[in-house]
Amino acid sequence: MSFTPIIPFEPVMADEFPSEDNWIAQVKWDGVRMLTYYDGHEVRLVNRRLNDRTLQYPEFVNAKRYCSGSSFILDGEMIAFDSNRPSFQEIMKRDSLRKKQSIDLAVNQTPVTYMIFDVLYYNGDWVIEQELIRRHQLLEQMIIPQPNVQVVQNFKDAKALYDVMVQHEMEGIVCKGCTSSYAINGKDKRWQKMKIFHDLFAVIGGVTFRDGVVNALLLGLYNDEGKFYYIGHAGTAKFSKKTWQDLTQQIQPTIRPTKPFENEPERRKDAIWVEPEIVVKVKFMEWTTGKTMRHPSVQAIVNMPVSACLFSQNE
Repeated sequence: MSFTPIIPFEPVMADEFPSEDNWIAQVKWDGVRMLTYYDGHEVRLVNRRLNDRTLQYPEFVNAKRYCSGSSFILDGEMIAFDSNRPSFQEIMKRDSLRKKQSIDLAVNQTPVTYMIFDVLYYNGDWVIEQELIRRHQLLEQMIIPQPNVQVVQNFKDAKALYDVMVQHEMEGIVCKGCTSSYAINGKDKRWQKMKIFHDLFAVIGGVTFRDGVVNALLLGLYNDEGKFYYIGHAGTAKFSKKTWQDLTQQIQPTIRPTKPFENEPERRKDAIWVEPEIVVKVKFMEWTTGKTMRHPSVQAIVNMPVSACLFSQNE
């Protein structure tokens, strides 16, 4: 096809809601970022890492079904649901498939929805320099809504939307400047994402090293019967070099030859097992179906008894 796939505009992380009025907020859908390219002849679906995913989502190759444009580039999120809310594990069931026979079966077994939030190109012209609000108006005109194709809604009250996302255990929100253009391969504060994370206290049951210093932790929690279960592998960008060095010294006397976990850790390559004695505070997005943390990050080493680190206390 005639289009060369591009790296999409990315939001930056933010801790506070924008103070200006000229902003909108959108639901941050927990799925796979996907750009749709239609040159008037064929549709190609390409993810943010420039990997072609047209084969994986055959229900979107008929451009005329959901868009009136003669040519276009759309930006959005492919999502799949589990218990009436988006699930990253569910969308991966589709995105990871490679065989046509499996994909044909999965179209019905794991239905997906394309949530569209931007347009970059329309009917032969680039529109990335137009203001966000104008591009969104264009989307409303060109998209033919379908059960599995929707335009993402804009909301003026970012905090109210965020509170709803917390209530429904969603991923978070994205705040966007109404006058923002679209920066291909860009990332700046004109788009800001506010993710919803959970906190817990977990116990170190193993570590990995880099250049002789601990660089990541294998973490666990106890069940009500006192058994210790692996819940994830986490590092942190917040720890200083000295903190990692101090932790390396602290774990030396606790090293043991066998794993302390009842279950099998996902990442055990190069792991050094330790006695479960040191507690850390962890921030993470959600529990996976396998009862491990998604996107965990260690926030701090804390002084508290390991007996308090229970599944029942942290879920």
